[in-house]
Amino acid sequence: MGFVKVVKNSVYFKRFQVKFRRRRDGKTDYYARKRLVVQDKNKYNTPKYRLIVRITNKDYIAQIAYSKIEGDHILAAAYAHELPKYGVKVGLTNYAAGYATGLLLARRVLTKLNLADAYKGHVDVTGEEYNVEANGDGPKPFRAYLDIGVARTTTGSRLFSVLKGAVDGGLSIPHGVNRFAGYEEDAKKLNAEVHKKYIFGGHVADYMAYLADEDAELYKKQFKAYVSNGIESEGVESMYKKAHAAIRKDPAHKSTAKPAPKDRKKYNQAPKSLSQRKNTVLQKQRAFLKKQAAE
Repeated sequence: MGFVKVVKNSVYFKRFQVKFRRRRDGKTDYYARKRLVVQDKNKYNTPKYRLIVRITNKDYIAQIAYSKIEGDHILAAAYAHELPKYGVKVGLTNYAAGYATGLLLARRVLTKLNLADAYKGHVDVTGEEYNVEANGDGPKPFRAYLDIGVARTTTGSRLFSVLKGAVDGGLSIPHGVNRFAGYEEDAKKLNAEVHKKYIFGGHVADYMAYLADEDAELYKKQFKAYVSNGIESEGVESMYKKAHAAIRKDPAHKSTAKPAPKDRKKYNQAPKSLSQRKNTVLQKQRAFLKKQAAE
């Protein structure tokens, strides 16, 4: 049989169905979303919570959400731009900041649900694998499932720093260790010391020390924010340790809503009375006649 050219005729296009808009935009993986939001029928109206993690150029976004027919509902959220209140004023998109953001979200949602005292999480950060265990007498741990959208699941990705922070904060999230920073592919195990180093920003501190010795000008340029805030390579780890303690002490969200101004600006022209409108026309007439007389 010879080569047959496939022609998409009018019958094909009449039956063509476009994909969902967010799939066309490359924003939503509906194959993964279906499995993250569909709940077992025998659990009735029980929400299925997701730990949503997104990374922008300047921020981490971490949310606990559940899905309904009308859309997603956010139970709690935490952002990296909140970390300056806890002492982390620089490096808001590195691995250590992601861990702190996940820790903040976990403590915030557990405080909201009155589970903070029952599940304190892993207070001493070691970088090792940790999973929350249910208390014998009391409520079960809060369970959520990781949702990273369309991002690539590569080993050492900053996305998983948020996951580690949330788990150490006391959330029950099914996960493995093969995507954390420090996982050794050949040995098939996690190097806890390397992972701990990343959690406390040790990789950043090492590069700061190296660059300060090799090229002082480039150091001042690349770590300008660190220099202006008086942070040196030796103080990076202590900065994150203090931030973790501050987050556990008070994870509550502080509203930044500004009071409404007393006098609002008005950009529309105030309406004129009849006498004012007549006076405006009269002024225009006089200006026109004066211009004519001058010519």
